[in-house]
Amino acid sequence: MDRGSFLNILYIDTFDAMCIPRSELRLTGSLFHGVIPGAQAYPPGQIDLPVTFGSQANFRSKVLTFEVVDFPGSYHAILGRPCYAKFMAIPNYTYLKLKMQGPNDVITVSSAFSHAFACDREHYELTTVVVNSSKLRRLRESSAPAVLDFNKPTSSTAFRPLEETKAVGINPTDPTKMVRIGTQLLTK
Repeated sequence: MDRGSFLNILYIDTFDAMCIPRSELRLTGSLFHGVIPGAQAYPPGQIDLPVTFGSQANFRSKVLTFEVVDFPGSYHAILGRPCYAKFMAIPNYTYLKLKMQGPNDVITVSSAFSHAFACDREHYELTTVVVNSSKLRRLRESSAPAVLDFNKPTSSTAFRPLEETKAVGINPTDPTKMVRIGTQLLTK
C-alpha cells in the first residue's frame, strides 16, 4: 500500500510469474520518478488486470491499470491511490489494514507486522544497493550542484511581468494585502 503513489506498480518478476506474455503490455513511452532512488524509471509498459479483495461470500473485483517495472523489488505489486479510489478503500498504515465496503459487509485485508518488517528490510537493502551503485555515483559526480543566488534574477525576464500591472487590494481591512493584475489582459 502506498498512499502517495499516483501509480499501481507491478514488478516484472511477478508479471513473468503470472505467465502473461510480454506482448500483452501496452507501451507508454512515459517515465516516472521516485521508484528508483535518484533515477528515472522507464516502464516496459502497462497492463490492465482484474484485482479481487475479500472472500467467496463477500468480495469486490475491479480492473486496475498497472505500470510494469523492470527492476527488482521486495514486493509483488504496489497499490497506489488509483486503486484506493476505484475500490473506495481506506488504508490504515498503523494497523496494516485496508478496508472497503463489500456487498455483504466490510472487507478487511490485513498483514502481519513481521511480514511488513521483512519487506521493508528487503526494500531498504535493495535501495541501498541502488543508491550506492557505481552508475549512480558517477552520475552524481558528473553533475555539478546548482548554486542559486536568490537576490539576483537568473535572466533579464526572470520573475518580471511581461506587461504593465496594477496593484489591487484584496482585503479592505488590511491595505498591505495586494494582488497584481495585468493591465493588458483581454476583456473576453
